[in-house]
Amino acid sequence: MPCALTIAGSDSGGGAGIQADLKTFAAHRVHGLSAIAALTAQHTRGVTAVDVPAVAFLRAQIDACFDDFQVAAVKLGMLATAEVIHAVADALERYRPPHVVLDPVMVATSGARLLEADALDALRNRLLPLATLVTPNLPEAELLLGTAIADRHAMHGACKALRDTGARAVLLKGGHLADGGDVMDLFADSSGIYAFHHPRLQLEAHGTGCTLASAVAANLCLGVPLIDACHAAGEYVHAALLRGYRPGRSGIVVLDHFGARPND
Repeated sequence: MPCALTIAGSDSGGGAGIQADLKTFAAHRVHGLSAIAALTAQHTRGVTAVDVPAVAFLRAQIDACFDDFQVAAVKLGMLATAEVIHAVADALERYRPPHVVLDPVMVATSGARLLEADALDALRNRLLPLATLVTPNLPEAELLLGTAIADRHAMHGACKALRDTGARAVLLKGGHLADGGDVMDLFADSSGIYAFHHPRLQLEAHGTGCTLASAVAANLCLGVPLIDACHAAGEYVHAALLRGYRPGRSGIVVLDHFGARPND
């Protein structure tokens, strides 16, 4: 069974982060490994506390995974500090996994920025060039580029600009675009820009970005070409949203990973 490693933050509420990543890997029948880069106390109503473990312990987790398993893909999620980002980049340069999917978790659902300037620079300069694919939403892409992305035309320009910064391929998520239409995500690589469309669902959800990036990583583990892996991941997230449920006291939907799992 192929192995995928997630290096990300833990969500005590089980809807996002490491927990969503491992559910996604399992639903795709990929063995999931994890290195916890941040601990969060959170539920469907928000985050109440964050703790970043010692970087030496993060390195030990990553080394343990690569020492015993053949890691076919790595998914990167919440990396809270520049020190953590540099440690992860050092490990990726040392082990050279076949695929790296970078979900640049930089903006909270509330709109609060999660990365300081030095961490953002480290993400741009160290991780973007190592990534097979980067999967920002619009606020994250705006931070990476330092410019607003106001409409679908600007999304095309942002894809090109992100590739100019060193990203080999981009999956730009358009769900934040308030234009009243369907949701358009753009995939861009050296061959061009391609659009994926889904109906816009009238709900608030938790863990979609983590799940999308993890589903891409899982499909890459299974030998699916990158653009097809991105398309399949989008279909998986949409199906998981349609089957989603509300386990907490808020109205936030958590994805049904196993109800949406791909057919055998």
